[in-house]
Amino acid sequence: MTLASLFVAIFFSVLLFLSGCSGVSSEVQAGRNALQTGRANDAVGSLAEAAAVDPNYKIPYRVQVSVLAYLGRAYLETGKDTEARRTLEKAVELDNDDPLAHLYLGIAMLKTGEIERGRKEIEAGLRAIDDTLEYIQRDLVFGFYWDPNMQIRNDVRKLLAINPVNDQLISESERIGAEFDEEIDKARRDEGRGRSGGGGSGGGGGS
Repeated sequence: MTLASLFVAIFFSVLLFLSGCSGVSSEVQAGRNALQTGRANDAVGSLAEAAAVDPNYKIPYRVQVSVLAYLGRAYLETGKDTEARRTLEKAVELDNDDPLAHLYLGIAMLKTGEIERGRKEIEAGLRAIDDTLEYIQRDLVFGFYWDPNMQIRNDVRKLLAINPVNDQLISESERIGAEFDEEIDKARRDEGRGRSGGGGSGGGGGS
C-alpha cells in the first residue's frame, strides 16, 4: 500500500467513525425526547439502535447519563421489566457513577421481585442525584441554574426520609428520575443563555 492509499484509508475510517458517533448521538437524543414526551415505544427503537452501535455512549453534558440507562428506562415504561433489568445491570457495570442507571435498576429489581436489593439501588440512585446537584451548585458561575428552587433535592430527601411502600417508592422515583433528566436540558439552555449574555437568574427547571 502506498502512502497516499494509507492516508485515504485512514481518512475514510475517521469519517466512518465520526458518522457513527453522530448517528448514535442523534438517536440517543431522539430517544430522550421520546421519553420526555411520553412516547416510550419510540424511545426503545431509537435507544436500542444507538446501544447496538455503542453501548458505552454517554450524553456529552455536565451530567453524563448512559444510553443503557435511558434504554433501561424505556423498557420499564413499556412493561419490559426483565429486559430493563438486564440492560440496567450492564449500565451499572459499565459506569457505577451513573445515578439514573442505579435508580432505574432498583425500580427494575422491585418490579421483578428482588425487593431488598431493589430498594437499596433506588436509594443509591436518589442519593447520587442529590449529591450531583449539590456538587454542581458549588460552581459559582453556572451552578445556580441547576435545581434553583431545590425542588428535586427536597423531593429526594423527603422520599428517603419516609420509608415508603414499594409502589410509592417506584412512582416517586420514576417522577424524580424524569425531572432530573429534564433538568439536564433546562440547565444547559439557561447556561447557554448566560454565556451568550442573555442573563437569567436560575431558570433551570425545578419549578
